[in-house]
Amino acid sequence: MASSIVYRGVGPRIAYERRIHGLTQDDLARAAGVALGTIRKIERGERGASDAVLTALADALDIDPTRMLPGTERPDERVHQAMPGLSAVLAQYEAPADGPCRDLPALGDAVATAIAHRLNAQYSRIARTAPALLTELCRALHTATPAHRPAVARLLVDACRAADAVAFKRGAKDLSARLIDLMRWAAPQAHDPLLDATVAYVRTEVFFSARTHAVGLRALEQALDNASRSAQPGALAVRGALHMRAAVVAGRAGNGNAAVDHLDDARALGDRLQEGIYQGTAFGPDSVRVHEVSVAVSLGDDYLGRALQLAREWKPPRELPAERRSGFYIELGRAQLWSGRPDAAFESLKVARRIAPQHAREHRWVREDAATLRRLKRADAESLSNFAEWCHASS
Repeated sequence: MASSIVYRGVGPRIAYERRIHGLTQDDLARAAGVALGTIRKIERGERGASDAVLTALADALDIDPTRMLPGTERPDERVHQAMPGLSAVLAQYEAPADGPCRDLPALGDAVATAIAHRLNAQYSRIARTAPALLTELCRALHTATPAHRPAVARLLVDACRAADAVAFKRGAKDLSARLIDLMRWAAPQAHDPLLDATVAYVRTEVFFSARTHAVGLRALEQALDNASRSAQPGALAVRGALHMRAAVVAGRAGNGNAAVDHLDDARALGDRLQEGIYQGTAFGPDSVRVHEVSVAVSLGDDYLGRALQLAREWKPPRELPAERRSGFYIELGRAQLWSGRPDAAFESLKVARRIAPQHAREHRWVREDAATLRRLKRADAESLSNFAEWCHASS
């Protein structure tokens, strides 16, 4: 899609990413479908890169476009541009306009790509395709045969979840809540109790946004009461994920006993499974460890030592989704800051940014902690000021 946005100063980052991928300028030009002369001029700083060119280069390198933006550059505007399109989908999902629909396998591939982008916090890539994909899936659901309707409904829920990740991380709370409502409308048509439980997991974002944590905890515990008791891996993982989220919500509500109990239940279920992606959610022993840090930070005070101890003993493996690994270091950074270790906290925030820049940049705690660090160390390194400006932390 053509764009009037032109990014300046991206040449060195493009050259760096190209070299670490072992590509020549000619290799990248052929893979991206961009003129060789254009790449040469961009890398020499003689011209900027349009949004379309930056996207083509990022796709050829299989990285998120924001990795090639200068540190103080605002992420590409396609996330903002997607918001009206998503609102339009929500206004007409019960009576979508006529139009073409791909077959079920092709739609499945498109949704699988969106799920992968969500897990790796590549929100700008989701934003590029989500409005059209959701429109097509709503259309497909209304025209599906009874035999195909459950599969299409599941795809619609998964695509909504990917779009919701964009809305929720950008702070578009109303849009996020409406996307979750669409998930709740579509999920019963899939006739899959595990999908219903997954929607309950995602719905917790509404309670996070409203800071009604006690209400959210009750909703999750009701979902656990209704969850399948099957010993199949998918059912175990869904219950474990609900317990993980309930532990965090209980921590935010200041209910330490409930937080510990849910975390213990999640750990017991996680020990029965290999770490993996189940129903679109990462779950297993490593995911539970990440949530141990989150719960400790939520409870604060006497629990912070547990977060710091865990971080000394264990680091999230690269196999975990980028969003989850980034979240671990964001939570750890807060624990370090509250424990009087500002230098360590800043290092953790930088690690979170390296792992998933869009996730870190849009995270409220990153902005709050970066602003606090800048106040505490106002006379210190330029890198701290640059980081605070990058995530738009208030002074």
